[in-house]
Amino acid sequence: VWYNTRVQILKTTEHLPQELVAAISTTLKAGGLVIYPTETTYGIGADAMNQTAVDKLLKYKKRREGKPLSVLVKNQAMAEQYVELSKHAQTVYERFLPGPVTVVSLGKHMLAKGVESEQGTLGIRISSHPLVIELMRTYPHPVTATGANASYKKRPYSVQDIFDHLSEKQKGLIDLVIDDGELPHNEPSTVIYTTLDDIEVLRQGSLSFTSSSTKTTHSTEETIALGKSTVLKYKNLLTYKAMVFCLIGEMGAGKTQFCKGIAEGLGIHKVVSSPTFVLSKDYPFEAEGKKTHFIHMDTWRLFNDQEFLDLGFSGMIDACNVIAIEWADKVIHSLKEHSDEAKIVWITFEQGLSEDKRIIKFSDEAPC
Repeated sequence: VWYNTRVQILKTTEHLPQELVAAISTTLKAGGLVIYPTETTYGIGADAMNQTAVDKLLKYKKRREGKPLSVLVKNQAMAEQYVELSKHAQTVYERFLPGPVTVVSLGKHMLAKGVESEQGTLGIRISSHPLVIELMRTYPHPVTATGANASYKKRPYSVQDIFDHLSEKQKGLIDLVIDDGELPHNEPSTVIYTTLDDIEVLRQGSLSFTSSSTKTTHSTEETIALGKSTVLKYKNLLTYKAMVFCLIGEMGAGKTQFCKGIAEGLGIHKVVSSPTFVLSKDYPFEAEGKKTHFIHMDTWRLFNDQEFLDLGFSGMIDACNVIAIEWADKVIHSLKEHSDEAKIVWITFEQGLSEDKRIIKFSDEAPC
């Protein structure tokens, strides 16, 4: 069978909501893991205050360092017991919750170890799914709300989607599954980071918070300076989540100069040059006391997405590196597939009327 025979499976078509909530609550209180439906995809839940349960979840998800888990709470008042809400966060709560949005704030360090990120941030979800609403109305603790799929595997819209991509060891960690059949193929939750000077969208999801802007530079030095200021904008995200700058533009449009600015902003003193003939160059640097890497890639000579993935792109994302990709439009499909795991910024370069003028457009969404 596709599931471990010890896993309890309850179908929503065969049980009353109160029976399902009772089964979930009993399993969570016992330190078990529960797969359950939400308004986006299937999630996997553990009592976020139970260290044994969280340790079990971390084995299941193989969580990488720096990345927090998200948790369900019933309302804003409950959220404020566990996180500090900035004015930006309060605005998001008022306008968009309950709903398919995860709001990342500074945590108060009250949950089990491993729920908050190493930087002390925590993602909060207030779900609009009826079953989850009823669960959180009565359950006294936050419940983890991370996706039930294995990393980089198919988004979990059915129980079959989940179990098809799990190892036997992972299957053995699950205690209860609430099977609601095939869920609507909605995008996962939009993830919003609210500890910076402005709201930062880490992942576009069911609700769009698209931001875009256009900058103009008039010299090589200005293009380099723009690259530097751009990466410094995301300084607080270093080691928290991989950052990918996807650069699109013709030869000589300023992409490599922009990358030189990124390196300067990261404190890298080595000379940055185009990686066209070597495909990828690696520049180590230190952030938040940890060693990481700026990886400069060029896909001009690649024939397909698989060649790009063979360069180890997934591992670069896992390591929370800063990555700049020239000619990113050639591998747009692979980049979209990794959008859940990285902060991706799309940057288009156009040459202006004068020789040194560059029109540089920034967007959170990939070009069509």
